[in-house]
Amino acid sequence: MRAVLQRITEANVVVEGEMIGAAGKGIMVLVGMLGTDTDKTMDYMLDKIINLRIFEDENGKMNLSLLDIAGELLIVPNFTLYGDCRKGRRPGYSSGAAPDVAAELFAKFCEKAKALPVKKVATGQFQADMKVSLVNDGPVTLLLDSEKLF
Repeated sequence: MRAVLQRITEANVVVEGEMIGAAGKGIMVLVGMLGTDTDKTMDYMLDKIINLRIFEDENGKMNLSLLDIAGELLIVPNFTLYGDCRKGRRPGYSSGAAPDVAAELFAKFCEKAKALPVKKVATGQFQADMKVSLVNDGPVTLLLDSEKLF
C-alpha cells in the first residue's frame, strides 16, 4: 500500500457535482493498493497515519499527531500511486491491485479507519471521477509505503 499524506485545514471530494466527503483540520490521504495488502498492512499504515507527529505544538514544533489535535481524516482512493513512469511516456499500472481486489481493500481500509478514535473519517469513492479540493497546511506532504521503499 502507498499513501500520500497532506496536512490540511480543509478538504473535500465531489462526484458528479455532489460533495461526498469532507474534512476540516487534519489529514487528507490518497491511498493506492497492492493485491498483496493484508489486514496487517492496513493496520500498519493506519497506525502511521494517525500517529505521525506532523502538527505543531505550542512551541511551533511538529510534535502532535492527528489524535492529539482531535483532527479529521479524508481517505481518497488513488490507483495512480502505483503508476510506473520509468519507461516510455505512458505510466504503467500493472503493479497495483486489480480494480475488484483494490475496491475490497479500500472498503476494508476505510472500515478500519472508522473504527479508530479519530474525530471524523470521510472518504472518496472508488473508481469514480472525483474532484478533490484541499488547502494543504504548511505545506506538509509525506509519502508512506508499506513495503518501506521510501
